[in-house]
Amino acid sequence: MAKKLKISAVKRSNQKRTKLARQGKLKTRRHKPVKNQVPKTVVPNVESVDDEESDHGEDLMDMVEEDDLDFLKEAISNKSYNILKHLNLNNIVDDKRHNKREENEDTLEGRYETTMSKVIEKEGTKNVRMLLPTKTKNGVIQKRLIEEESNDKDNQNIFDKEYDSKNNNMEMESSLHDDDENGVKKPMSMIELLAYRKEVLRSKRLKIGLLSSSLLETPETKCDNFKILLELMEETNPEVYVTVRKLATVSLLEVFKDLLPSYQILQIQQEGVKFKKETFALQNYETALLRYYKRYLQKLEKATTVLRKKKGDSRQINEQEVELGKIAVTCMCDLLTTHPYFNYSVNIANFLIPLLDNKNEFVRQEVLKCISQIFKEDKRAELSLKIVRKLNQYIKLKAHSVHSEVLLVLLSLRIKDVNLDKEKEEETKQKKLMSHKQRILALSKRERKKSKKLEQVEKELLETKAEENKQSKQKLLTEITSVVFTIYFRILKQAPSSKILSICLEGLAKFAHCINLDFYQDLVTAIDRRMEEGNLSLRDQLYCIQCIFTILSGQGSALNIDPYRFYAHLYKNLLNVHCGRTHLEAEILIKILVQALIHRRKRITQSRLIAFIKRIATISLQLQHNSALGILGIIKQSMQLGKAVHVLLDTDCTTGDGFYQAELEEPECCNAHCSALWELAALQRHYHSTVQKIAKHIAWNVPPTGEGSLSPEISKFSPEELYIEFDPTGVVFRPAVLVPKKTGVQSTITNHHFINTEFKEYINTINDTELFANEYIDFYKAYNA
Repeated sequence: MAKKLKISAVKRSNQKRTKLARQGKLKTRRHKPVKNQVPKTVVPNVESVDDEESDHGEDLMDMVEEDDLDFLKEAISNKSYNILKHLNLNNIVDDKRHNKREENEDTLEGRYETTMSKVIEKEGTKNVRMLLPTKTKNGVIQKRLIEEESNDKDNQNIFDKEYDSKNNNMEMESSLHDDDENGVKKPMSMIELLAYRKEVLRSKRLKIGLLSSSLLETPETKCDNFKILLELMEETNPEVYVTVRKLATVSLLEVFKDLLPSYQILQIQQEGVKFKKETFALQNYETALLRYYKRYLQKLEKATTVLRKKKGDSRQINEQEVELGKIAVTCMCDLLTTHPYFNYSVNIANFLIPLLDNKNEFVRQEVLKCISQIFKEDKRAELSLKIVRKLNQYIKLKAHSVHSEVLLVLLSLRIKDVNLDKEKEEETKQKKLMSHKQRILALSKRERKKSKKLEQVEKELLETKAEENKQSKQKLLTEITSVVFTIYFRILKQAPSSKILSICLEGLAKFAHCINLDFYQDLVTAIDRRMEEGNLSLRDQLYCIQCIFTILSGQGSALNIDPYRFYAHLYKNLLNVHCGRTHLEAEILIKILVQALIHRRKRITQSRLIAFIKRIATISLQLQHNSALGILGIIKQSMQLGKAVHVLLDTDCTTGDGFYQAELEEPECCNAHCSALWELAALQRHYHSTVQKIAKHIAWNVPPTGEGSLSPEISKFSPEELYIEFDPTGVVFRPAVLVPKKTGVQSTITNHHFINTEFKEYINTINDTELFANEYIDFYKAYNA
């Protein structure tokens, strides 16, 4: 027997109603009659009589007569009229507020607010979170979760994404005053103010530190921290805004220095291309990083506007704003030197170049260090070329009226090995290889021979292509060199009296070997004209002479140029170099003498060489010991390379007519061979031991071995190396000065034999202790006595 299924009572009643409805036996329920509703009376919005005013500014109560006013009051109290039943003469406004409160309490929001206020009053905390109600057999239970106040409230609010500086300022201003019993605000004392400021700075430091550290740990997921740190760079709290801005700026600098990649991020939008999840996340991270980096650079640029004060701007600049501007410049310099190949590096360089001409010396030195480091470490030479072009435009725009740092930075360029004539040789070599390949293709008939020859040619071409990067870099360096010499030539010709001429001449002297042969003659003529004018300082004249001898020692040796007038200028200026104010020019002088006397020893006459050796031996007496060692090194090399100078060591030689005229400015006519190197005798008693040794070595006719010879450690040094090796500017004396020996007090001899008795009596009167009774003696009085 099948088991009968159970059916619920509701389902059974529904089945029964459906069956009766089909049979027409279902009784329909009639609607109840509608009750007549009493219409609500509309209460007019009666305003307070005290709040209304007439058109003429009079009170409404003054316009009503006293009898009418008494009648209205009595009618309202007795509620004689329906229109006045709901009015209360004194509590109309209070009834309105009460009605609104009741309406709010009837709504869901009102009930929630009332329950929340009761919970807050009962529990004494504001961290309350309501949960959904639950229904049980006993009824509805309202559940809530009450969170206790934690001590780490500041740490919880650190990672808040929205930072409102205005609210912080209002809290700061309100906290600076305390309310007394009467509600009057009392100002805080200085100690309380400093304590509050210290507490605010502590919280800000903690916030910046946590944001930065979390950003460095997981930069892909914490990119929003950049936004908060960038907002902290615009802190407006008057008590702490300077310190907070500095901390935020420097912290972001360190973060970007660690996070920025060495490559350049390219933003290429490829529509319809699907990426992997990791690739898509990396692209989003790089886009966000580049966007925040751009915003950071914009804020740094805004901070440095106070340093670029224009003419006619009489606004008073706050010293704190200037300090913020200096920090911004330092940050931009660090970013450029750390990531010179990243995005916006050219923009940073273009922004920093005008700051080389800033009035603030600190700013000029910071930018000078930055760009000099870029020139020294730039392996691609692309950024260096753009900077040099920008410098050329800026100097030309300012009509050569710039600070020396603008040209001084060019001395750091690595173009000493650049040869402008090699470019043509490379082009001709490439053309020969290509023509050789085409000739083989045209003349070959058999496939085997053609393939073999083609393989050989392709191999040669691949060898040349392997040096493609070197050649491209060489082309960039060549273009840099041409721009640099364009700057130097323009200053030399158009602004000979400018203050940057000295730096220009120093650059020409350093890079003169890189100049094209076509410009040598014009450069020599221009320099000779400047020296003949006589307006140059000693240092500038030495740079001019160094430039000429640098040109003539390289490719310019093939030129038909007589440098005698430059020898005369050098001979005349030798005596002006001494250990006083011009002791720094000694290094330049040693380099010039090496080029003029040693490298060109076969191109000068013996009389000129002897005259120079005699004069530089004279000036060695008035130089510091490292400069004197450099001069003696030149004399030693000249004596080792030729025998013409040995005549100065023979004091009995009477060759030649006349006598030595040291005051003449012409080296050919001073009769230096009639003199001798008597300065060596004085130099052998020099305070420096190495000077004594080299002077003795020269006086003994530079023997390689035996008595008077030098040790291998000293003999291997060149004149320039002697100057650098024994330089005393490092406060190091080499070799070390020996400690003087202790000498005992010698006993005085008491037994004397006098030939003259009168002298003996005089000595006895001097030894008399009575003469020294008053701690001094009058010898004239004692002698007459």
